Amino acid sequence: MNDASSWTRPGWRFLEAEKPVDDVVHLCKGLTNEDVAHLRKLGGDLGILADLSRADVLMYCPLDDDTALVVAQARPHSILPIHSEPLVGRRVTAEEEPAVLRTLTEGRRGVLDVAPEFGSGTSPAETAPVRQETHPIFAPDGRVIAAICIETNQIERERHRRRSRVFQRALRQFQRMVLAGQLRNAETLTPFGEHDGVMVVDAQHRIQYVSGIATSLYRRLGYAGDLLKQRIEDLALDDPTLALRAMEEQRCFESEMQVGDLVWIKKAIPLLVPRKGWRSTEVAWRVDGVLLLIHDETEARRQAEEARVRAAIIQEIHHRVKNNLQTIASLLRIQMRRAKAEETRRALQEGINRVLSVAVIHEFLAHQEARMINIRDVGQRIIGQIREGVLDPEQGIRLTLEGPNIYLPTQPATVCALVINELLLNALKHGYERQQGGTVTVRLEDNGVQITIAVEDDGVGLPEGFDLSQSSSLGLQIVQALAEGDLKGRFELRSRDKGTVAIVTFPKHTQGGTNQWQIGRA
Repeated sequence: MNDASSWTRPGWRFLEAEKPVDDVVHLCKGLTNEDVAHLRKLGGDLGILADLSRADVLMYCPLDDDTALVVAQARPHSILPIHSEPLVGRRVTAEEEPAVLRTLTEGRRGVLDVAPEFGSGTSPAETAPVRQETHPIFAPDGRVIAAICIETNQIERERHRRRSRVFQRALRQFQRMVLAGQLRNAETLTPFGEHDGVMVVDAQHRIQYVSGIATSLYRRLGYAGDLLKQRIEDLALDDPTLALRAMEEQRCFESEMQVGDLVWIKKAIPLLVPRKGWRSTEVAWRVDGVLLLIHDETEARRQAEEARVRAAIIQEIHHRVKNNLQTIASLLRIQMRRAKAEETRRALQEGINRVLSVAVIHEFLAHQEARMINIRDVGQRIIGQIREGVLDPEQGIRLTLEGPNIYLPTQPATVCALVINELLLNALKHGYERQQGGTVTVRLEDNGVQITIAVEDDGVGLPEGFDLSQSSSLGLQIVQALAEGDLKGRFELRSRDKGTVAIVTFPKHTQGGTNQWQIGRA
């Protein structure tokens, strides 16, 4: 069987158990494979039930006569949820959830008003009194295999009482068909939000209810009059195909449509009623109408398009900056070839590498939309540049990189690129002046709350009495300034049994604590 994710679908904020839901259901008593399949299907419908009911929905299965287990949970998108924490896998007793256990043992619908615990919750949804409506779920042979608990805060319940009776009746029909397992194709539906419109259309295709939001949406199309009692086929600027198809095929449909200058996402949910008592799964159901849910996607699409254009412009800017930096490096390289003094050529080569190390960051940003840069990839690219532009193959020096992926925003990533470049150049310049062959390793580490960049060499080591604060090395001065000033960390040099290790350590959080630098391992 599948894991907990099989109870969910993209778009729904289902809360999953820490272990597979099937393992949780397995703890419940007396469930057959057919029972589990039915509950899995019903669990997939809880999301739209929670959204339209503007309520939290929980599914319980019995463990024994006195305890039950939460096996599925859905929180609404249309209102602030009551439960902010995941409850799947939680055991409850008759004392904790009397209405639930009564429904499981007696097989009857129950209603219970529950006052919040003193001091619990921080939002109105968590502190307002709650009404629990519990509904039994039956197997074909009449056994109670689960209970659905619809929890509505009393503030929302009072709002619902003031809504149109047509809508209230349609919602009861919808809840009844969901609990009876008659909702089909619900897995294709995206969430219903608090700013979405609702229409109720009867079996004769006449509009019987239009929410205020839906009225506003249609007015934007030019419908200034009353939509009530009109046939959906008569709405000239709208397409009734979705609603008619939902009633004809008795299943849910969703589609995106261009209506004038608007982009709408419409959902059509058929309203089915039983021809006789609805407790049995063998009863016949007939179409009594359809719920039309309208989401205006226009502004979101406009913002997405603007964001896409901005991202493309920014990528183009990074591409041009990279090209300009490479051009500067090429000019410096020409100047270096004309220089006669070795010291001048060395200084120009160091400048070239500094420019190219910054260009590496802009190259990454020019080819990806994410604003996070993998320092491991940056380090590998800088090592490649030093191999090609600085390292003499006859020296026999090997450059390696070790450690996990470390993702940083652009600014600290640029600083780290400069740090890696300077430390590698310093190791090659001072560690192997009097010896041939060796290995320089760039090591990246995740130290819990810190990031460490270490460059280790097996060269000649630090001179006796070396003092970093008194060093005249421009590269080391640059690294120290970057580590302490930009990264808010520290820089140190240590001698080893053979060679030197340069270590830059800095916190994952910026000084203000507002940005978290994510760590990922290869």
